[in-house]
Amino acid sequence: MDKKLYYSIGEVAAMLGVRTSVLRFWESEFDCLKPVKTSRGARNYTDHDINLLRRIHYLTRECGYTLEGAREQMRTRPIEDPRMALVNSLTEVRDFLVELKEQL
Repeated sequence: MDKKLYYSIGEVAAMLGVRTSVLRFWESEFDCLKPVKTSRGARNYTDHDINLLRRIHYLTRECGYTLEGAREQMRTRPIEDPRMALVNSLTEVRDFLVELKEQL
């Protein structure tokens, strides 16, 4: 499985199970999130951006933080929570299995 350098907003939204509008909203709310934009305005997300989005998703959806609380957590605790690392690992396994299933 080849790793891509950039992922489209649709691909990232599918990875996280959210709408593209949520990603655009989070981009406006979190200064640390800066996807590369093409000349046409399309967003291209790197692995770093996706990890930030997974953390935002985890803090807001799984832990129940408000956006302000999630921003504070991101600012004061830059190192991943062990549960977040587990969520990321399981998400990667799920993505791999889904891709494998599609190849069958």
